[in-house]
Amino acid sequence: MKLYYSPAACSLVSHIILRETGTAFDLHKVDLASHQTTDGQSYYEINPKGQVPLLELANGQRLSEGPIIAQYLAEQAQNTSLLPPTNTLQRYRVLEWQNYITSELHKSFSILFHPVIDTVNKDIVRNGLRKKMEWVSAQLKDNSYLTGEQFTIADAYLFVVCGWAQFVDIKLADLAPLQHFLDTVKQRPHVSAALQAEGLR
Repeated sequence: MKLYYSPAACSLVSHIILRETGTAFDLHKVDLASHQTTDGQSYYEINPKGQVPLLELANGQRLSEGPIIAQYLAEQAQNTSLLPPTNTLQRYRVLEWQNYITSELHKSFSILFHPVIDTVNKDIVRNGLRKKMEWVSAQLKDNSYLTGEQFTIADAYLFVVCGWAQFVDIKLADLAPLQHFLDTVKQRPHVSAALQAEGLR
């Protein structure tokens, strides 16, 4: 498989899950400013959406959208720790978190990175995100991970999204349960390896 990624972007989630599942893959870096790959190819020719992640399968087919890639990888590896079995409530709890993170957190952060959005509107989004992070932190008060004591694809997603707070002036240091979660995830060997491979540590 080939993973098209940009360092610290949401593609880091796919990168982590590839390593957590022991899937063989090659990394292909994309410059999202120029939409060029490291070998000079136009990324739009590979993925017309122009976004990462993109996973190219061994048969040449390509799969986009991070939450779907994570689900695909966990299921292909039959890893029921990362994503519990079909028709179990535990599975829907993980998917519930996946949906919350992608719709309420990920997309809100995207606004803060947009260069033409004015300061007033960014402050509104920033304050809203902070309140949501406070709620997320409260859910982690009694658990190591989002759905209990087992690391899942949703935990990888939350870890990556929280990493963006430092770039948009959202303070999370005072949220002790969330900080404990982030420290716990960062210490996972496969997470550490993904961060190192992307030049993030």
